[in-house]
Amino acid sequence: MAPTLVLLPGMDGTGDLFAPLVAALGPHMRTIIVRYPDEPLDYASHEEIARAALPLGHPFILLGESFSGPIAVSIAASAPRGLRGYVLCCSFVRSPRRLLRWFRPSLGLLPAHRVPYAVTAYFSMGRFGSTDLQRLHAQTLRRVSSRALVARLRAIATVDASSALQRAKVPAVYLRATEDRLVPKSASERFTRLSAGSRVVDIEGPHLLLQARPEAAARPIREFADQLG
Repeated sequence: MAPTLVLLPGMDGTGDLFAPLVAALGPHMRTIIVRYPDEPLDYASHEEIARAALPLGHPFILLGESFSGPIAVSIAASAPRGLRGYVLCCSFVRSPRRLLRWFRPSLGLLPAHRVPYAVTAYFSMGRFGSTDLQRLHAQTLRRVSSRALVARLRAIATVDASSALQRAKVPAVYLRATEDRLVPKSASERFTRLSAGSRVVDIEGPHLLLQARPEAAARPIREFADQLG
């Protein structure tokens, strides 16, 4: 039986931004999209929601996008029944920016929705921000409260799943966007250093890689699933 791909969303938490990737993967790959509630939760609470969606007893692969990378790693470390491997996309196992740790107490002072969208688009999409992608991204963000976004930023500021990563024994792949302006290259280097047998796939694109380059991202995901299947 081919493994199911369980998709854990990025900062928005809605799962709606996976639509381009799911379309690119095609109808032959079964997917489960995890959706986080629009609430100010910590990593442990998000992980509990993700675990509840796993197709236990059936083979599956986890994909942790950006914010959800540490969740995918933590789940993989516990070796749930049916897990064949996992993918991290533009993600991290430890807070990727020191500035987040330094400014964590102040993160809630400026409501997330007050940040000009041009700034958000610059860091998340760069030169890959097509009109359709910008529309999808903006519409999705409007459905997420500032409270939820700030709580996720605060969670990122202190997260460190390094020990869990060393315990995870299933195969892993890291999809690295070559023009990621949010997560530095050092995040993938740390991942491969701590995860025996993992590998990095470089794809030309921005932080929103699965949305801006869905076909290019779908290719290594399908290959990984075929190998594990």
